[in-house]
Amino acid sequence: MASEAAPPFFVESMLFLTATVVAVPLAKRIGLGSVVGFLAAGIALGPYGLDLIAGAGDVRGVAELGVVLLLFVIGLELEPARLWQMKGDIFGLGTSQVLACGAALAGLLLLVGTSPEVAVIAGMGLALSSTAFALQILQERGQLTTAYGQRAFGILLLQDMAIVPLLALIPILAPQSDADAGRGVLVELGITITAVGGVIAAGRYLLSPLFTLLSAVRAREVMLAAALLVALGSGGIMHAAGLSMALGAFLAGVMLAESSFRHTLEADIEPFRALLMGLFFISVGMSLDLGLVLSSWHRVAIGVAAVMGVKGALIWGLARLFGSSNSDALKIAVTLPQGGEFAFVLFTAASAAQILAPGQMTLLLAIVVVTMLLTPVGCAIHDIIARRLQKRGYVSDAIEVFAETRPAVMVIGFGRFGMMVSEMLTAEGVRIIALDNRPDRVTYARKLGYKVYVGDATRADVLKAAGGDDAVLIALCIENDKVMGQAVDLIREEFPHAKIYCRATDRLHALELARRGVDYHIRETFESSLSFGRAALEALGITGDRIEEIEEDVRRRDLERLELQLRDGPSAGADRINRMTPRRASATPKDADGTGDDATGP
Repeated sequence: MASEAAPPFFVESMLFLTATVVAVPLAKRIGLGSVVGFLAAGIALGPYGLDLIAGAGDVRGVAELGVVLLLFVIGLELEPARLWQMKGDIFGLGTSQVLACGAALAGLLLLVGTSPEVAVIAGMGLALSSTAFALQILQERGQLTTAYGQRAFGILLLQDMAIVPLLALIPILAPQSDADAGRGVLVELGITITAVGGVIAAGRYLLSPLFTLLSAVRAREVMLAAALLVALGSGGIMHAAGLSMALGAFLAGVMLAESSFRHTLEADIEPFRALLMGLFFISVGMSLDLGLVLSSWHRVAIGVAAVMGVKGALIWGLARLFGSSNSDALKIAVTLPQGGEFAFVLFTAASAAQILAPGQMTLLLAIVVVTMLLTPVGCAIHDIIARRLQKRGYVSDAIEVFAETRPAVMVIGFGRFGMMVSEMLTAEGVRIIALDNRPDRVTYARKLGYKVYVGDATRADVLKAAGGDDAVLIALCIENDKVMGQAVDLIREEFPHAKIYCRATDRLHALELARRGVDYHIRETFESSLSFGRAALEALGITGDRIEEIEEDVRRRDLERLELQLRDGPSAGADRINRMTPRRASATPKDADGTGDDATGP
């Protein structure tokens, strides 16, 4: 019997996945990053490589949804409080870098005879650096929290935001058809304002109530579907108005940045965003004409030298102007001279709008890729020069100064226990990341002024999205013993640097937590029981010294009992319950087995 034909796009999907599995790990292994791996996979699959897939046009329509989701995630990350803390680096240094580098590169292109439209798009696109590359370098060196690392991150954050107006600029620069030429400027402006205002209004007044309602279903797939609907739906509204889909998704993300569902949405969207962005970079690699690149290698080389030279010099000068030391300015300059992944997004959109010719786009993409490849080399050269200067006894301001940051503590479970813990920590200026899986409790806590987010303690992606990598301590204040056990195991694996402090519901739970090796646990009734007993003794006229002696003895015997129970089982250590010999009278245990209440104890 003849075999049935393969499903549509089955072969192409298998080729995409195979090339990704091979190329991306290899690229990351040699320090080039996943973006270069995706590009290499696209080059190999495309018509200018092994010619296994005819062209990128069939997949680019789907792949561009990755750009929409990427802008949605960027919007989710732009919390106003965080932007305000870094406002100088983001809006001052970042804006100056984009405008200065874009203007300088566009000016060079105009000098060699490029049309103004192409010069503006190419210059501004090349002014954007690679967030993926730069953050990878900073994280691998452990320098993201240094003064220069924070300043570089501020520049990258502004560049990520700058892609939105740059994408909106493309329809203005694109060749106008006769039909488009007849549309008045006021009509276009009115449509734009209406579309943007509609998305903002819907995001502000409808999205949070919608997600609160859907969260009651307790179905992850429903929340995921809603997140995709919001991101793509807002993009569709903007697209219908003749604007960028990415702009609509970005606005929707910003509207949800203060929502209590922010981290859960980001974690749900991330796998789709990563996969579709990978597909987008593969499609870009498929469109790279290697023959044209090789035949025009001298133009590529000149372009690479111009981009890295101009950006490096201007970034160094601007960083110095905004107060960085010479060494920090140099580090920022060698970290951010490359073109970035958003250049691919901008150039692809410009090519679709017929601003860039295919040959121009290919040369620009080649320049971006080569600058990416040379960035790790530039950082290595910088380090070699710095070490040699240090060996020769040259003393400068090369010593790294770490930025003053408040320690972060993640509090999971924001009932009465978690709220009191957070109140004590915030009183000392500790930065709190608070999560709870009950939307009603989160809503109540937010009314009291606490910034709490909806999140599941057993999902590593949600904890990472909320900032688990930055937490020096994770406080598990949840009531469910089983969920806490799962959370402890997950945190030990995903965040080994963080201390784990736990609320134990009873003695048996405390024993389980001790066996799991948590850094600290406390039974929720133990301290309150001691306080109650202390108050009762005070009411009976017992002296303070005697009360302290009794409390110290109770704590000592309780600890001894816990150690015996860990070794011999829950029934061990009953003899440690008998209280110390009283000064005036003696007493017998309340029950024959000496437990007083039950096997668990307080």
